[in-house]
Amino acid sequence: MHLIFLCDKIDDRKSSIFLLSKIRQFIINMLCIWTISSVGRASASRAEGQRFEPFIVHHSSFKRKKIKLRYFHKSVLQTEAVAGLHVIPSKVYIDATGGGGGHSSLILKQLANSGQLIILDRDPDACEVLLQRFCNNSNVKVVKANFANLIEVLQNLGILEIAGLIMDLGISSYQIDNADRGFCYNKTAYLDMRMEKVGRSAKDIVNTYSVEELTRIFKEYGEEKFAFKIAKHIEDARKNKLIETTSELNAIIEEAVPQFAKKARGHSSKRVFQAIRIEVNRELESLKKGLQDGFKVLMPGGRMSVITFHSLEDRIVKNMFRQFVGGCICPKEFPVCVCGGKITANLVTKHPILPSEEEIKQNKRAKSAKLRILEKC
Repeated sequence: MHLIFLCDKIDDRKSSIFLLSKIRQFIINMLCIWTISSVGRASASRAEGQRFEPFIVHHSSFKRKKIKLRYFHKSVLQTEAVAGLHVIPSKVYIDATGGGGGHSSLILKQLANSGQLIILDRDPDACEVLLQRFCNNSNVKVVKANFANLIEVLQNLGILEIAGLIMDLGISSYQIDNADRGFCYNKTAYLDMRMEKVGRSAKDIVNTYSVEELTRIFKEYGEEKFAFKIAKHIEDARKNKLIETTSELNAIIEEAVPQFAKKARGHSSKRVFQAIRIEVNRELESLKKGLQDGFKVLMPGGRMSVITFHSLEDRIVKNMFRQFVGGCICPKEFPVCVCGGKITANLVTKHPILPSEEEIKQNKRAKSAKLRILEKC
């Protein structure tokens, strides 16, 4: 009706300009109405417990304020890891690294109402997303916890044993891509790297650890060849001022590493940032305890699926799985077993399952992933 009314007024060039301006204003008004109604529908969806896309509001007149986070994480080896659990519909399962809920959703599809799914994550952002995603599922419980505290979580829930456990180690795509979290060396942010957003941060470690301590973690957790040299450069830099941002630390590492080494071994910052992140979050200690406690509560016939992304994690999982298998430890020269060792588990995967070329094409971060599966006897 608006357009028909305006067309009657066209009789010269001025009227044409007038018409165009009115049409422009009409389109702007309609876009505003559509935007407001879209936000209203999103709010209504939340009230009804439906899945919706969170959003962030920016405005030049006030400080950037986060209204709702956008959590994105694409699970790696998702189908293979869940298939390896051999889900029994009426049993209890744990997703120890909930993330965006990719593995959890596949497990849930195979559970009956009598089955239970316990989802853990130490990141409060992930827990918020998981609560929203599974709010309509009465047999799902989301717990903000480190999997190192697995037994305490189960005790609080009154659960004695589980039929399966899945772990997707490392950091999520959301944590990498969200610059504010300080995990990424090529995005400027404050040095943080805390998965739980509490406790000591990367800034504390970089500015308070001695050269010897920094060298140790760079070598052990980052397998960095120039660990001592980088540690010395950090010590020299912090004498003038505190190292507060990822960019500052990245520049120090760049200066410390010889040019020839950058071409041969790639970016040292990647290894150093990994080492600091592991130290901040006590990742390897948590992994050992989580695996140990997970095996304790696993029922006979129960399975563990663990996805690793670097050699340190994979070495721990590989060695601990071997310990869980048990069996005879007598020297090969002995004709009969005298140790009395019994097999307590079986390796479902003699060699790790790797992502397909197609998955790597779709998700480059899948390239270093390895999946190992164990079954308790």
